[in-house]
Amino acid sequence: MHLIDKIIIGTYITLIFIIGILMRKRVSNFSEFMLAGQGLGLSLGVTSMLGTELGLITVMNFSELGVLQFFSSFHIGLFGFIVTLTVGVSGFVVSELREMNVKSIPEFYGKRFDSRVRLIGAILLVLGGVLNMGIFLKIGAQFIQSIFNFPSDTDTLKIIMIILLIIVLTYTIMGGMLSVILTDYFQFVILSFGLIYVTIYSIYFLGWNNIFESIEVFANNQEKSPYNPFITKGGSYVVWQLILAFVSAVVWPTAITRALSMKDSKTVKKQYMWSSISFLVRFMIPCFIGICALVYFDGIIINSEETLMPEYLRDILPIGFLGLVTAGMISAFMSTHDSYLLCWSTIITNDIIDPLTNYNLTSRSKINISRIIILILGIYILLWGLFYDGGDAIWDYLGVTGAIYFSGAITVLIAGIYWEKASEIGAILALLGGLSALLGLEPIRILLFPNLTGSQIGLISVLVTIIMMIVGSVLFPSKRKI
Repeated sequence: MHLIDKIIIGTYITLIFIIGILMRKRVSNFSEFMLAGQGLGLSLGVTSMLGTELGLITVMNFSELGVLQFFSSFHIGLFGFIVTLTVGVSGFVVSELREMNVKSIPEFYGKRFDSRVRLIGAILLVLGGVLNMGIFLKIGAQFIQSIFNFPSDTDTLKIIMIILLIIVLTYTIMGGMLSVILTDYFQFVILSFGLIYVTIYSIYFLGWNNIFESIEVFANNQEKSPYNPFITKGGSYVVWQLILAFVSAVVWPTAITRALSMKDSKTVKKQYMWSSISFLVRFMIPCFIGICALVYFDGIIINSEETLMPEYLRDILPIGFLGLVTAGMISAFMSTHDSYLLCWSTIITNDIIDPLTNYNLTSRSKINISRIIILILGIYILLWGLFYDGGDAIWDYLGVTGAIYFSGAITVLIAGIYWEKASEIGAILALLGGLSALLGLEPIRILLFPNLTGSQIGLISVLVTIIMMIVGSVLFPSKRKI
């Protein structure tokens, strides 16, 4: 990497930190720390939503899917577009939540059901969420290790992970949601430009026809379809991706946090409608870059599928553009981490600790508690990234760990909003049923269910939560009037 590239990266990170310091002065209460005062306009809300969802982990895991599944991986982006657009047009779930003026999904549980459901829902949300982000730090460090061509040994990886963690923790603790949203905005602009440039340059560099011809050869050699996901991965996998698309838009806390930060429910619907296009692009472009990396290296995996993309960028990008794209990727890493750390820490404070203290915490106390939790979560993701050794593709791991929370949350959220007979016991059983998704983690799945895939166990988990909600609500009807 040339000195010019390093200067670009250093300048960009410095500017981001200056923003974090300036935003710290504007955080005066917990609502501003958690949701930026719930007053975001459309343009900033859309770019913040996309900036959060277009993180380095997204670019890494979808470039890996491009390497593994070729053009058949594009169906995930298509599902994301269709679902997000549908939610935007209809306002399904998200506009209802914004009109209730809640700060989080567990807070909705408390209003719709009772404090037990809120507490259990918050605990499972955090459990699934922190497991889900457990590999983020390691994947980010692998990108840095590859793009800078650092030694590929484990000790170097650990050092990079620690440095990245210190940067993210410092930034997130300083400014809260205001800092996160502004980071999202700049990260989205820089990274979008960088990814579009890489796409166009790759087509010019490799040749449009050559990309397709090479992938068809690779697919035939591996007895896969270059275009059909039903052949490459199977029907259960495709159905699971449709559910994940719905989850990403409607149930996943970092996306919902953005929706709840908007100034009203009408703006939320517009936010989702505009975001749908980028939900399509954010999946497809990294997949395409992964495909181009595979073509460039003639189908040979140098180190691993997930690091093939940064190795490709390091080889082909001109001076200056490599620094710009890398700066965008590092910013994307920061944006995703600070969003997730802030989301989980404030939910722990708002929906677990505050109710347990009978809501006696002051706004300043809640901010300080959230900052301490951010630090604890940071230590956790460092340790988990060092010791977890599952072999699943990144996207498959994210789907399974996320299902611990969202398989129950989908059922409870939809039933709670649209089914009057949904009861407290039904909600609790459905939320607990989501724990069945733990069986999909690779080490557990191989031990207990070697013939099932993670997506199949995920589908079973969702079905279990639906059954438990219906049975629990019928056998133990609610005594509250809705």
